[in-house]
Amino acid sequence: MKKTHVARWLFLALITFNTGVVLAGTGGDVKPVVQLKAFLLASKSLTADFKQVAINEAGHPTQTSFGVFYLQRPGKFRWNYQKPFKQEIVSNAGKVWFYDTDLEQVTVKKVDESLGSTPALLLSGDVALEDNYTMEEQGDDGDMQWVKLTPKSQDSSFKYVLIGFNNKTIAGMELSDNFGQLTRIYFSNVLLNPPIKPTLFEFVAPKGVDVFGD
Repeated sequence: MKKTHVARWLFLALITFNTGVVLAGTGGDVKPVVQLKAFLLASKSLTADFKQVAINEAGHPTQTSFGVFYLQRPGKFRWNYQKPFKQEIVSNAGKVWFYDTDLEQVTVKKVDESLGSTPALLLSGDVALEDNYTMEEQGDDGDMQWVKLTPKSQDSSFKYVLIGFNNKTIAGMELSDNFGQLTRIYFSNVLLNPPIKPTLFEFVAPKGVDVFGD
């Protein structure tokens, strides 16, 4: 899978869930669906390290990437890929910038064009989970409890999203697209609702790079 496709796919599927946040005020044995809903309500900003693994149709890992994720609701995101390649994905003011440092190329899209019928519709908080997804609890797998979200729209770019909770923390995700590709994500060093400088979500294309789109 090309790295630009992996980056955009990850962005489309993950920004909604503000993943990796410890849920405050949820004690006892809380079901994954309840944890997910509470998590979406509680998270206004966050930072987290991430590990992303792309898996092909044969079930073999094809690429592993590492980086840092920043979020501020509504609508502001930054994914900084650091290894094995550098890439930035920034969302602000209704636009998304995809900056590939190796290709010296920036692609700009409007949020609605970039996201389409994806989980990112939930980012604004105006769309209920039940309106767009069928939610099914998947039981335990190791240390995690899983919930499966299947889009109701036939125009969606993915088949499903699995979200894993560990100790009331959203700790993992698996995303399956319509081409048989899987993307797995693991989060660490998560901070919920930290102060984030607004300039972090401002993007200016470096001099000399090619810019495509809006």
